Amino acid sequence: MSIDENDSLASGDYNYDYNDTSCNKTELMLFGSVVTPIFFAMVTMLSCVGNALVIWVLIKYESLKSLTNAFLLNLAISDLIFTFGLPFWASDLIFGWIFGVAVCKSVSFIFYLGYYSSLIFLVVMTVHRYMAVVHPLSMLWNRFAYYSVGISAFIWILSFCVATPHFIFTEVLTDPDRVRAYCDYNEIFWKQVGIYIQNIFFLIAFFTIAFCYIRILGRLLRPMSHTRPKTVKLILCIVVTFYLGWAPYNVSMFLSSLISFEISPFNECHVSTTVDYVFQVSRLVAFSHCCLNPVFYVFMGVKFRDHLKNALKNLCKKDDKPFDRRHSHLIYSNGEEITTY
Repeated sequence: MSIDENDSLASGDYNYDYNDTSCNKTELMLFGSVVTPIFFAMVTMLSCVGNALVIWVLIKYESLKSLTNAFLLNLAISDLIFTFGLPFWASDLIFGWIFGVAVCKSVSFIFYLGYYSSLIFLVVMTVHRYMAVVHPLSMLWNRFAYYSVGISAFIWILSFCVATPHFIFTEVLTDPDRVRAYCDYNEIFWKQVGIYIQNIFFLIAFFTIAFCYIRILGRLLRPMSHTRPKTVKLILCIVVTFYLGWAPYNVSMFLSSLISFEISPFNECHVSTTVDYVFQVSRLVAFSHCCLNPVFYVFMGVKFRDHLKNALKNLCKKDDKPFDRRHSHLIYSNGEEITTY
């Protein structure tokens, strides 16, 4: 059974055309309109709480002059920006797009600004961690505050540029066979370009993070290394979670793009439906990464937990005593043993 272009993703990330009589996707529509909004609501709540705590503790108790803390702060901000779009996409799945063209363009831009900046900051943090562990002497420049400002500004400018096409080419569209509008690219060409750009960014992140963590583990597992087993397990946990979250999502996006080209066997209904299900499930896992980042990169760090406990105690006691930042470090200076930032 064949399907035409309208049976492919109606949006690169969110909408489908379920009403074509040649390929009934009613169950897929029900799954997307019920499970996805509930999951997005949970991710939004956890992400807002977790990342807000990260920002609060970093500003109140940590020195933002170091690259480590600056990257952590920017990563939390990126995740919050990414989270901002989830309630809108959840509403879109339930009611269709009801917010108008201006909001459609703005939400799409803000969402992808958070998406790309979060991914880039994760990569840069990994490279920074690699340099601190494998080449610790090269990290002497880390003490200069303007490096953190310059690198962070460059990442935001790059993310802004990559997210701009989402603002330019996104419109509120209405399919003739659908009763609801949806927020999507106004041309199939730009939708495909958006998918492939995301795939390229993921592949760059994939190989960069893999190389860095392989070298880090090689250094930490040396006989002369004073590494705690918990550190190695934590690094493996971070890497596995990253790949399990983003790899299936990017693969399913690429496969969904093949449906529009009517490439066999993706022009068959059962294959298209399977790809759509995989896409929806992998999207849930991938988008949950914005609320997992605070857990892996901060909350599992011993010193950050101490900061959080002190903050909560001071809040309960209404104690406004300033915290001494001079002895607060989330990474050992020699780079041999690391916490999770």
